[in-house]
Amino acid sequence: MKVGVLTAQPLGHMDRAQAFEYLESLGVDAVELGTGGLIGDDHLDRQTYLDDEAAQSELLDEVADHGLEISGLAVHANPLHPDEERADEVDTATRETIRLASQLGVDRIITFSGLPAGSPDGAVPNWITFPWPSEHADALEYQWEVAIDYWSDLAAFADEHGVDVAIEMHPNMLVYDPTQVVRLREATNERVGANLDPSHLWWQGIDVPKAIRYLADHDALHYVHAKDVRVYDSNAEIEGVLDNKSFDREQERAWMFRSVGYGHDEDAWRDIVSTLRLVGYDDVMSIEWEDSLAEPTEGLEKAVTMLRDGVFEKEADVDWVPE
Repeated sequence: MKVGVLTAQPLGHMDRAQAFEYLESLGVDAVELGTGGLIGDDHLDRQTYLDDEAAQSELLDEVADHGLEISGLAVHANPLHPDEERADEVDTATRETIRLASQLGVDRIITFSGLPAGSPDGAVPNWITFPWPSEHADALEYQWEVAIDYWSDLAAFADEHGVDVAIEMHPNMLVYDPTQVVRLREATNERVGANLDPSHLWWQGIDVPKAIRYLADHDALHYVHAKDVRVYDSNAEIEGVLDNKSFDREQERAWMFRSVGYGHDEDAWRDIVSTLRLVGYDDVMSIEWEDSLAEPTEGLEKAVTMLRDGVFEKEADVDWVPE
């Protein structure tokens, strides 16, 4: 298994050469590069590299020169937005990212499912978390019709280019837990799968190792992020975990994103690593750093250290098993 980093959040203040040199010094194996959407494109302007073989070759040489590989291209946004102009912009960015991934020999992109409005006339995305009164159930049914129509076409496009689409399960998106990833996958094609980010599952009360097994059982585990979260019981036990307070109100929030190891201990992360190995995931764990209590590079370095100590890099040796 390899340790990677989504470069956008912690290293957006560095240019790409500085970021790659820094990550090489930390012993990181892979980089996930943003190509637009909500995380930006600080280290990979897709318009510059799309359809330009010379520029792509220079990029790949730069990556290799630092002992790195590109594990995925990230374009997090809402392709189902009820504002057609905004949705079209996201769709264009997503399709261009798929094309660029294919041209670079990268086999996956990472994105969100998106979230429609609750009706054809709605103007604002509507995250429905309860089916009653019944108009909410009707709205959710409408949203899934919109999603399946869009994603069927996008999944076919991804298949044409040999690229998987790893959907990050996230609040305020239609797909925010493993069962919904599988539902969308079964309604489209096998290119659609999950980006498993433990942080978004833990605060919902989901058991992450069980989620890994579930996704693997449905052949739907495309990618893994390493991001932590801490649920603060003193607040959560009063107000629950559906927290809409801004992230800079740390002392008041029920949960917060944290650097790896500062929400869940080493045992929890080793359990994730072991379960990933158990189901056959021998790929990249990409650190998506977000933590308002830490300076970015310090938080990233601590995350890399914990994962480096926890991942298995060599194949298992079963010769010792008794006959």
